[in-house]
Amino acid sequence: MIRVENLWKKYGELEILKGLYLEVMDGETLVILGRSGAGKSVLLKQIIGLESADKGFIEIDGRRISDQAGSDFKSNIKSMGMLFQGGALFDSMDIGENTGFYLKQHEPKLSSSELLDRVADALEMVGLKDTQKKMPSELSGGMRKRAALARLIVYRPQILLYDEPTTGLDPITSMQINDLINQIKEELKATSIVVTHDIRSALEVGDRMAFHNEGKIAYVAPKYEFLHSDNPDLKEFFSHAVIDSHQFEKYS
Repeated sequence: MIRVENLWKKYGELEILKGLYLEVMDGETLVILGRSGAGKSVLLKQIIGLESADKGFIEIDGRRISDQAGSDFKSNIKSMGMLFQGGALFDSMDIGENTGFYLKQHEPKLSSSELLDRVADALEMVGLKDTQKKMPSELSGGMRKRAALARLIVYRPQILLYDEPTTGLDPITSMQINDLINQIKEELKATSIVVTHDIRSALEVGDRMAFHNEGKIAYVAPKYEFLHSDNPDLKEFFSHAVIDSHQFEKYS
């Protein structure tokens, strides 16, 4: 579904992506782990078209998005949605308006009643029934993340990108977000990429796991192989990580 080929990206003199290769299969959830500053979030921005690469290309379902422009590019991007690390809700809009914002952009022919129904369904799906009139400032951090998820899924994209979905959340709320990510994948039959530092979350939502190191994807494997890899950089990364022993046994 997603193919990244020899991707390079530099900001000034700082090289972030250094000839990165990656393939994501149709319908899977691929989790990308790595140190801060390795370029994981930059990769997501490249895939969804927020930034352009200096070199290399990205294919979505066999179509090279770097070669597209105008309506073709917009049509391709419409199939994707991204959950940003901070949620990125609009403070001046209530939760209903936030949830329906991108749906109005993508499907302007929807009637007001259809829009309201779609928004209500999305909010109920993430456990925020009847919160349309609340403002983001009235919600907890976990609820704001749920509202951002509702805005992501309301137009039913086929590719979902998650940037640190559990950052700043307590363990219970993090597990609720993990459950929602799995539920959304099943209901939408979507292909997902999850960037995270949270290994517990990675093990709960990922089908395969990838290690992003020094601007490249250094290792990709199913969970069992990933946990038992002899890759020296990955072993060092794990040596500084907190892994639940029961969870490790579950996926080993």
